[in-house]
Amino acid sequence: MGYEDLNDHDELRKDPLFGVLAGKLQARRADCEAVAGKSTLNRLELHPRVGTSVHHKIMLDEEAMQRLFVELFLDSHSQPPAEIVLDLDATDAPLHGEQEERFFHGYYDQYCYLPLYIFCGRQLLCAKLRAANIDGCAGSIEELERIAGQIRARWPQVRIILRADSGFCREGLMSWCEGQGIHYVFGLARHARLQRSIGAELQEALRQGKEIGHSGRLFKELTYRTRKTWSRSRRVVGKAEATTKGENPRFIVTSLSVEEYAGKAPYEEFYCARGEMENRIKECQLDMFAERLSAASA
Repeated sequence: MGYEDLNDHDELRKDPLFGVLAGKLQARRADCEAVAGKSTLNRLELHPRVGTSVHHKIMLDEEAMQRLFVELFLDSHSQPPAEIVLDLDATDAPLHGEQEERFFHGYYDQYCYLPLYIFCGRQLLCAKLRAANIDGCAGSIEELERIAGQIRARWPQVRIILRADSGFCREGLMSWCEGQGIHYVFGLARHARLQRSIGAELQEALRQGKEIGHSGRLFKELTYRTRKTWSRSRRVVGKAEATTKGENPRFIVTSLSVEEYAGKAPYEEFYCARGEMENRIKECQLDMFAERLSAASA
Protein backbone atom coordinates (compact mmCIF):
# COMPACT_ATOMS: atom_id res chain seq x y z
CA MET A 1 0.00 0.00 0.00
CA GLY A 2 3.03 2.27 -0.17
CA TYR A 3 3.93 2.03 3.52
CA GLU A 4 7.22 0.24 2.97
CA ASP A 5 9.32 2.14 5.54
CA LEU A 6 9.43 0.35 8.87
CA ASN A 7 9.03 3.57 10.83
CA ASP A 8 5.58 3.98 9.20
CA HIS A 9 4.36 1.03 11.23
CA ASP A 10 4.69 2.77 14.59
CA GLU A 11 1.61 4.78 13.57
CA LEU A 12 -0.09 2.23 11.32
CA ARG A 13 -0.17 -0.34 14.14
CA LYS A 14 -2.69 1.94 15.89
CA ASP A 15 -4.97 2.13 12.84
CA PRO A 16 -8.14 0.04 13.42
CA LEU A 17 -8.47 -0.68 9.69
CA PHE A 18 -5.08 -2.38 9.65
CA GLY A 19 -6.10 -4.26 12.79
CA VAL A 20 -9.18 -5.59 10.97
CA LEU A 21 -7.09 -6.56 7.95
CA ALA A 22 -4.58 -8.34 10.18
CA GLY A 23 -7.39 -10.04 12.11
CA LYS A 24 -6.06 -8.70 15.39
CA LEU A 25 -7.96 -5.97 17.22
CA GLN A 26 -6.92 -6.79 20.79
CA ALA A 27 -3.37 -6.54 22.10
CA ARG A 28 -1.98 -9.28 24.29
CA ARG A 29 -0.62 -6.75 26.78
CA ALA A 30 -1.99 -3.47 28.06
CA ASP A 31 1.27 -1.65 27.23
CA CYS A 32 1.33 -2.81 23.61
CA GLU A 33 -0.63 -2.23 20.41
CA ALA A 34 -2.57 -4.99 18.66
CA VAL A 35 -0.57 -4.93 15.41
CA ALA A 36 3.20 -5.25 15.00
CA GLY A 37 5.38 -2.15 14.84
CA LYS A 38 8.84 -1.58 13.44
CA SER A 39 10.69 -3.39 16.23
CA THR A 40 8.98 -6.65 15.26
CA LEU A 41 9.10 -6.17 11.51
CA ASN A 42 12.77 -5.23 11.30
CA ARG A 43 13.75 -8.66 12.60
CA LEU A 44 13.66 -9.73 8.98
CA GLU A 45 16.43 -7.23 8.25
CA LEU A 46 18.42 -7.80 11.44
CA HIS A 47 18.35 -11.58 11.60
CA PRO A 48 21.62 -13.25 12.70
CA ARG A 49 23.65 -15.01 10.04
CA VAL A 50 23.91 -18.19 12.09
CA GLY A 51 21.38 -19.60 14.54
CA THR A 52 18.16 -18.09 15.85
CA SER A 53 16.89 -16.54 19.05
CA VAL A 54 13.51 -15.94 20.60
CA HIS A 55 13.51 -12.47 19.02
CA HIS A 56 14.71 -13.54 15.56
CA LYS A 57 12.32 -16.08 14.10
CA ILE A 58 12.24 -14.85 10.49
CA MET A 59 15.21 -16.02 8.46
CA LEU A 60 16.15 -14.66 5.04
CA ASP A 61 17.51 -16.98 2.35
CA GLU A 62 19.35 -14.43 0.19
CA GLU A 63 20.41 -16.95 -2.45
CA ALA A 64 16.85 -18.20 -2.91
CA MET A 65 15.58 -14.62 -3.13
CA GLN A 66 18.12 -13.77 -5.85
CA ARG A 67 17.33 -16.92 -7.82
CA LEU A 68 13.59 -16.30 -7.65
CA PHE A 69 13.65 -13.39 -10.13
CA VAL A 70 15.39 -15.52 -12.76
CA GLU A 71 13.18 -18.54 -12.07
CA LEU A 72 10.06 -16.44 -12.62
CA PHE A 73 11.55 -15.15 -15.87
CA LEU A 74 12.37 -18.66 -17.08
CA ASP A 75 8.96 -20.03 -16.06
CA SER A 76 7.20 -17.29 -18.03
CA HIS A 77 8.35 -18.88 -21.32
CA SER A 78 6.64 -21.98 -22.66
CA GLN A 79 9.61 -22.58 -24.98
CA PRO A 80 13.24 -21.42 -24.81
CA PRO A 81 13.85 -18.34 -26.97
CA ALA A 82 16.67 -18.41 -29.49
CA GLU A 83 18.08 -15.11 -28.21
CA ILE A 84 17.66 -12.82 -25.20
CA VAL A 85 19.00 -9.32 -24.51
CA LEU A 86 19.97 -8.39 -20.95
CA ASP A 87 19.94 -4.66 -20.21
CA LEU A 88 22.18 -3.35 -17.43
CA ASP A 89 22.08 0.05 -15.82
CA ALA A 90 22.98 1.88 -12.63
CA THR A 91 20.83 4.66 -11.22
CA ASP A 92 20.52 6.82 -8.12
CA ALA A 93 18.39 6.11 -5.07
CA PRO A 94 18.33 9.44 -3.16
CA LEU A 95 19.00 9.41 0.58
CA HIS A 96 17.49 11.85 3.07
CA GLY A 97 18.90 10.52 6.32
CA GLU A 98 22.19 9.24 7.72
CA GLN A 99 22.11 5.73 6.26
CA GLU A 100 25.13 3.45 6.37
CA GLU A 101 27.50 3.79 3.40
CA ARG A 102 25.96 7.12 2.49
CA PHE A 103 28.10 8.96 -0.07
CA PHE A 104 27.75 12.01 -2.30
CA HIS A 105 27.66 11.21 -6.02
CA GLY A 106 28.98 13.96 -8.28
CA TYR A 107 27.01 12.96 -11.38
CA TYR A 108 23.67 12.87 -9.57
CA ASP A 109 24.65 15.83 -7.36
CA GLN A 110 23.20 14.32 -4.18
CA TYR A 111 23.68 11.74 -1.45
CA CYS A 112 22.39 8.44 -2.75
CA TYR A 113 22.85 4.73 -3.22
CA LEU A 114 23.77 3.40 -6.67
CA PRO A 115 21.66 0.27 -7.32
CA LEU A 116 22.42 -2.07 -10.21
CA TYR A 117 19.47 -3.20 -12.33
CA ILE A 118 19.40 -6.02 -14.88
CA PHE A 119 16.30 -6.55 -17.04
CA CYS A 120 15.31 -8.81 -19.89
CA GLY A 121 12.58 -6.93 -21.70
CA ARG A 122 9.98 -6.04 -19.07
CA GLN A 123 11.18 -8.62 -16.55
CA LEU A 124 13.47 -7.79 -13.64
CA LEU A 125 16.36 -10.22 -13.09
CA CYS A 126 18.46 -8.28 -10.59
CA ALA A 127 18.11 -5.26 -8.31
CA LYS A 128 21.22 -4.91 -6.19
CA LEU A 129 21.55 -2.06 -3.70
CA ARG A 130 25.08 -0.61 -3.62
CA ALA A 131 26.91 2.33 -2.10
CA ALA A 132 27.53 5.30 -4.41
CA ASN A 133 31.33 5.50 -3.99
CA ILE A 134 31.95 2.81 -6.62
CA ASP A 135 32.17 2.45 -10.38
CA GLY A 136 28.75 1.91 -11.94
CA CYS A 137 29.93 -1.43 -13.35
CA ALA A 138 31.14 -2.76 -9.99
CA GLY A 139 29.79 -6.21 -9.16
CA SER A 140 28.11 -6.69 -12.53
CA ILE A 141 30.28 -9.68 -13.50
CA GLU A 142 29.34 -11.54 -10.32
CA GLU A 143 25.64 -10.90 -10.91
CA LEU A 144 25.88 -11.90 -14.56
CA GLU A 145 27.76 -15.10 -13.72
CA ARG A 146 24.89 -16.09 -11.45
CA ILE A 147 22.13 -15.05 -13.87
CA ALA A 148 23.73 -16.43 -17.04
CA GLY A 149 24.52 -19.70 -15.29
CA GLN A 150 20.94 -20.06 -14.12
CA ILE A 151 19.58 -19.25 -17.59
CA ARG A 152 21.93 -21.62 -19.41
CA ALA A 153 21.17 -24.45 -17.00
CA ARG A 154 17.56 -24.31 -18.27
CA TRP A 155 18.23 -23.02 -21.82
CA PRO A 156 21.68 -24.30 -22.85
CA GLN A 157 21.35 -23.14 -26.49
CA VAL A 158 20.10 -19.61 -25.87
CA ARG A 159 22.15 -16.72 -27.26
CA ILE A 160 22.74 -13.98 -24.69
CA ILE A 161 23.52 -10.36 -25.61
CA LEU A 162 24.34 -7.68 -23.04
CA ARG A 163 23.41 -4.05 -23.65
CA ALA A 164 24.49 -1.09 -21.53
CA ASP A 165 25.77 2.47 -21.63
CA SER A 166 29.42 3.56 -21.44
CA GLY A 167 29.47 3.10 -17.67
CA PHE A 168 29.73 -0.65 -18.33
CA CYS A 169 32.34 -0.43 -21.09
CA ARG A 170 35.08 -1.97 -18.97
CA GLU A 171 37.84 -4.37 -19.99
CA GLY A 172 36.92 -6.84 -17.27
CA LEU A 173 33.30 -7.14 -18.36
CA MET A 174 34.08 -7.30 -22.09
CA SER A 175 36.77 -9.94 -21.57
CA TRP A 176 34.40 -11.96 -19.38
CA CYS A 177 31.72 -11.83 -22.10
CA GLU A 178 34.20 -12.96 -24.75
CA GLY A 179 35.33 -15.85 -22.57
CA GLN A 180 31.73 -16.91 -21.89
CA GLY A 181 30.48 -16.72 -25.47
CA ILE A 182 28.17 -13.81 -24.56
CA HIS A 183 27.79 -10.91 -27.00
CA TYR A 184 27.68 -7.27 -25.95
CA VAL A 185 26.81 -3.80 -27.21
CA PHE A 186 28.14 -1.06 -24.93
CA GLY A 187 28.27 2.69 -25.26
CA LEU A 188 31.82 4.02 -25.56
CA ALA A 189 32.68 7.40 -24.05
CA ARG A 190 33.90 9.82 -26.70
CA HIS A 191 37.29 11.51 -26.50
CA ALA A 192 39.62 13.40 -28.83
CA ARG A 193 41.27 10.34 -30.37
CA LEU A 194 37.96 8.71 -31.25
CA GLN A 195 36.49 11.95 -32.49
CA ARG A 196 39.45 12.51 -34.83
CA SER A 197 38.84 9.07 -36.34
CA ILE A 198 35.48 10.25 -37.69
CA GLY A 199 36.58 13.82 -38.45
CA ALA A 200 35.86 13.63 -42.19
CA GLU A 201 32.42 12.13 -41.55
CA LEU A 202 31.60 14.90 -39.07
CA GLN A 203 32.49 17.53 -41.65
CA GLU A 204 30.27 15.79 -44.21
CA ALA A 205 27.45 15.60 -41.65
CA LEU A 206 27.79 19.35 -41.05
CA ARG A 207 27.59 19.99 -44.80
CA GLN A 208 24.52 17.75 -45.17
CA GLY A 209 22.84 19.40 -42.21
CA LYS A 210 23.21 22.83 -43.75
CA GLU A 211 21.84 21.57 -47.06
CA ILE A 212 18.71 19.90 -45.70
CA GLY A 213 18.08 22.29 -42.81
CA HIS A 214 18.37 19.76 -39.98
CA SER A 215 20.83 17.21 -38.62
CA GLY A 216 23.12 15.19 -40.86
CA ARG A 217 24.25 11.73 -39.81
CA LEU A 218 26.80 9.19 -41.06
CA PHE A 219 28.25 6.02 -39.56
CA LYS A 220 31.77 4.64 -39.69
CA GLU A 221 33.23 1.23 -38.85
CA LEU A 222 36.39 1.25 -36.75
CA THR A 223 38.76 -1.35 -35.37
CA TYR A 224 39.84 0.25 -32.13
CA ARG A 225 42.00 -0.47 -29.11
CA THR A 226 42.81 1.82 -26.20
CA ARG A 227 46.45 2.53 -25.53
CA LYS A 228 46.45 1.03 -22.01
CA THR A 229 43.19 -0.49 -20.77
CA TRP A 230 41.95 -2.87 -23.50
CA SER A 231 43.57 -6.26 -23.98
CA ARG A 232 42.66 -6.46 -27.68
CA SER A 233 41.23 -4.57 -30.64
CA ARG A 234 37.44 -4.49 -30.88
CA ARG A 235 34.74 -3.41 -33.29
CA VAL A 236 33.59 0.18 -32.74
CA VAL A 237 30.81 1.94 -34.63
CA GLY A 238 31.03 5.72 -34.72
CA LYS A 239 28.04 7.97 -35.33
CA ALA A 240 29.08 11.24 -36.96
CA GLU A 241 26.13 13.53 -36.34
CA ALA A 242 25.90 17.28 -36.68
CA THR A 243 22.83 19.18 -35.49
CA THR A 244 21.94 22.84 -35.62
CA LYS A 245 23.74 23.14 -32.27
CA GLY A 246 26.98 21.59 -33.53
CA GLU A 247 28.73 18.22 -33.63
CA ASN A 248 27.24 15.31 -31.72
CA PRO A 249 29.49 12.25 -32.15
CA ARG A 250 28.60 8.97 -30.45
CA PHE A 251 30.32 5.57 -30.27
CA ILE A 252 29.51 1.99 -29.35
CA VAL A 253 31.73 -1.08 -28.99
CA THR A 254 30.29 -4.47 -29.87
CA SER A 255 31.14 -8.12 -30.39
CA LEU A 256 28.34 -8.50 -32.95
CA SER A 257 29.62 -9.13 -36.47
CA VAL A 258 29.41 -6.75 -39.41
CA GLU A 259 27.61 -9.49 -41.37
CA GLU A 260 24.82 -9.57 -38.81
CA TYR A 261 24.55 -5.87 -37.94
CA ALA A 262 26.10 -3.58 -40.55
CA GLY A 263 26.17 0.18 -40.98
CA LYS A 264 23.88 2.08 -38.66
CA ALA A 265 21.98 -1.03 -37.49
CA PRO A 266 24.03 -1.82 -34.36
CA TYR A 267 23.58 1.73 -33.11
CA GLU A 268 20.11 2.77 -34.26
CA GLU A 269 18.31 -0.57 -34.26
CA PHE A 270 20.01 -2.27 -31.32
CA TYR A 271 21.80 0.09 -28.94
CA CYS A 272 19.19 2.87 -28.94
CA ALA A 273 16.51 0.36 -27.95
CA ARG A 274 18.06 0.24 -24.48
CA GLY A 275 16.24 3.49 -23.73
CA GLU A 276 13.16 1.40 -22.95
CA MET A 277 14.97 0.15 -19.84
CA GLU A 278 14.63 3.62 -18.35
CA ASN A 279 10.88 2.99 -18.15
CA ARG A 280 11.47 -0.28 -16.29
CA ILE A 281 13.66 1.51 -13.73
CA LYS A 282 11.02 4.20 -13.27
CA GLU A 283 8.43 1.50 -12.65
CA CYS A 284 10.61 -0.02 -9.94
CA GLN A 285 11.46 3.27 -8.29
CA LEU A 286 8.11 5.04 -8.56
CA ASP A 287 5.42 2.36 -8.85
CA MET A 288 7.12 -0.05 -6.44
CA PHE A 289 8.60 2.67 -4.15
CA ALA A 290 12.16 1.37 -4.63
CA GLU A 291 13.65 4.86 -4.24
CA ARG A 292 11.99 5.56 -0.89
CA LEU A 293 14.91 5.34 1.52
CA SER A 294 13.95 8.00 4.02
CA ALA A 295 14.70 6.17 7.27
CA ALA A 296 17.27 7.87 9.52
CA SER A 297 19.50 4.80 9.47
CA ALA A 298 19.88 1.68 7.36
